[in-house]
Amino acid sequence: MSPALDDWLPQSRLVLPSTDVPLPLVPAVDAHNHLGRWLGLWDDWLALDPAELVRGAERPWSVADVGALIASLDEVGVEAIVNLDGLWGDELERNLDRYDRAHPDRFVTFCHVDLRAIGRPGFDGDALVESLRRSRDAGARGLKIWKDLGLGIRDESGRLVLPDDERLAPVFAAAGELGLPVLIHTGDPVAFFEPVDGRNERLEELLEKPEWSFCSGDFPSFARLMQSLEALLAAHPGTTFIVAHVGCHPENLHWVDRMLTTYANMVIDVSGRMAELGRQPRAAARLISKHRDRVLFGIDNFPPPPPLYRHWYRFLESDDEHFPYSPDDGPPSQGRWAVSALNLPADVLEPVYRTNARRVLGLS
Repeated sequence: MSPALDDWLPQSRLVLPSTDVPLPLVPAVDAHNHLGRWLGLWDDWLALDPAELVRGAERPWSVADVGALIASLDEVGVEAIVNLDGLWGDELERNLDRYDRAHPDRFVTFCHVDLRAIGRPGFDGDALVESLRRSRDAGARGLKIWKDLGLGIRDESGRLVLPDDERLAPVFAAAGELGLPVLIHTGDPVAFFEPVDGRNERLEELLEKPEWSFCSGDFPSFARLMQSLEALLAAHPGTTFIVAHVGCHPENLHWVDRMLTTYANMVIDVSGRMAELGRQPRAAARLISKHRDRVLFGIDNFPPPPPLYRHWYRFLESDDEHFPYSPDDGPPSQGRWAVSALNLPADVLEPVYRTNARRVLGLS
């Protein structure tokens, strides 16, 4: 009898070197992580209501012990980390108290604005701008826009709101005026927008998490979301956009290269996309080298595990070939392939690890 696909875990018989990289070339800034109580430990992300936190509901922090986190970051050479979970109002204050104010220079907290307001009667974009201004004054260092803009937020008529919706333009303009970079995650992997069948390269992941599929219903296509993202960047040249996860389209690095070349206000991070970059290592290394001043390091894994940082250092710095994109045992979580490292030179690694983030985030 043939084994079930779940039981098929082939072991590579290639004899290859495995490079241990315990520390990055220079102290690193993790520019994409989640330390708050919003995403936390939940699975049904698009069903979350951040207003629950604002109303004071108790939820677990994604990091239980801040002191232990700092010790683990010291162990792997991470000098600062971005917390994207600030929300607004009292919840922002709780994040700032727990991280930024208690440990200056180690944490950078981004705020949110309550985009769900666009679905309520009498929506006033100026109220969101004022919320953003208050968050900046309180100590927020950036604005996080999540993928629910495009895939979850609906207006009063019930229609999904896209990132370039004119009703939200004042918020993005204000971010630029206030000196707040906008870290935006639009869409999801291309495979999540395709039929969940035998041709889908992330079939196992989608069978395990069917709510991650955006192929049916009234969701926009992936191409439409990318069009909206580009229109947003074009409309706000005075605002810096950190477009997460390799510009939200790591499956097409030619498109990412065109975007970075066209829009001087665009920065990308590499978080959560080793699996995509590592199966096209030469193209990935070319892209990062060409745009070395516009790429940020980050892992988007919470609470941040030291072995994953070291895995990223190996991926960026060594010339190892054909290894798992996750340090964890078991079947690959995103797709059944291995990756090869990028072997980036020092004059690329330094800005990617450190100086780009310090510039974009306004760190001294």
